[in-house]
Amino acid sequence: MARYLVFALLVGAGLAGCASQPLPDLHAPVPGEWRHPVADAPAGAPVDLRGWWHSFADPSLDALVDRALANNLDVAQAAERVRAARALHGVASSALLPQLHAKTEDVDAPDARASYFVAGFDAVWELDLFGRGTALRRAAQGDLDAAAADLQGARVSLVAEVVRDWLQLRAAQQQLQWLQQIRDARQHQLDLVQVRERLRLAGAESVQRAVAALAQADAAMLEPRETMDANAQRLAVLLGTAEPDPAWMTTGPLPTLGAWSLQAAPADLLRSRPEIRHAEADVLRAAGAAGIAHADRYPRVAIGGSLTWSASLQSSRGGGASPVASIGPLIDIPLFDWGMRAAQEDAKRHELQASVLAYRQSVLEGVADVETALGRLQRQGEQERQCTEATVALAHADSAVAKRAALHLAGADEEIESAIAHDEASLALVQAQAGRDLAFVSLFKALGGAPLPSVDSATTEDRH
Repeated sequence: MARYLVFALLVGAGLAGCASQPLPDLHAPVPGEWRHPVADAPAGAPVDLRGWWHSFADPSLDALVDRALANNLDVAQAAERVRAARALHGVASSALLPQLHAKTEDVDAPDARASYFVAGFDAVWELDLFGRGTALRRAAQGDLDAAAADLQGARVSLVAEVVRDWLQLRAAQQQLQWLQQIRDARQHQLDLVQVRERLRLAGAESVQRAVAALAQADAAMLEPRETMDANAQRLAVLLGTAEPDPAWMTTGPLPTLGAWSLQAAPADLLRSRPEIRHAEADVLRAAGAAGIAHADRYPRVAIGGSLTWSASLQSSRGGGASPVASIGPLIDIPLFDWGMRAAQEDAKRHELQASVLAYRQSVLEGVADVETALGRLQRQGEQERQCTEATVALAHADSAVAKRAALHLAGADEEIESAIAHDEASLALVQAQAGRDLAFVSLFKALGGAPLPSVDSATTEDRH
């Protein structure tokens, strides 16, 4: 028996040197620099990728993001999945450690003349051969990394949605104020036309046009009210509450985005964008599955032993307990399986290559998303500047008309139309500012900006 044990140990020592399959080279196709400008002004402060929303300098927004990160249910679900993956990661290769089992059973003799009660222990220690242990650890690490990437992705999406909904809520409040002023001006205009009609200085068609303009002004106010309600309700869901906070509906200023600069390079996407991190984890999982399929083509060698007691329950000869011990090698050699193991390994190799291609595709999509967001942010900034110029010009024109009206050189109609033109330009400016802010949100969502989750600390272990 000792000879068998020594032989098994020698065979295990010789086979344990078989190297595991190397991980593929991902070789992410990342450009050297961004094609679009990455700063509004040379003196702009660098934006922290993990806290980019602080660039709006809005304490209310900061508080909302903190509450959402603490209470959002999607993030909580993702965190639980990380904990589940971590629990399995800790025992990934435990199947290759010594296993001890206790058992009891009733056994009848073949001639049915005796029955025995059997109790004992079985021990098995499978040797880590042909890279099986490394493959198991890789698969478990890939599961853990994928769960951590999903958690970070949930946090990135959550922060972006909270900031977006808050900006849209504030923008709708500002739009409603300007629309209310336009509506009041249309009402004043209708009152004047009705007076002129009674004095036979205006026709009925003028009154109808004024009525239509007032109705259109009233209708225009419905959209921002609906936007406010919808965004407030979405914020409540994101914060894990059933009802929106009434304080959100109090009109407040649209957060202002000051000068900023972006220090992140394209290669930084590989360390921050959750979609890329998830694709990388998929490669690791596929490598683990391919390694297991490779190891399955070769013999499985283990050291086995048992210690058993048996006692006769009924026998014409009687009998007592008798211990039996055994130890020796256990060898499982695949012989004829009609090529299934080879086909399985070949399939897993192709799946591994597909995961590598998917990783490279994810990197390309990430770079494209950021470039698109940078281009949109640049265009929205230009639109905001143009709307600002138009608003300033119309403000000067409105002031001039008011002075002329005070000197009785301009009529009330001209003064009202001038005020409406200025209010409409101010309305367009609010929309342009909101558009630029939302483009800023899209940029940092594409970059994967959000605080790192505290449960992510277990994803830095050796993956080879």
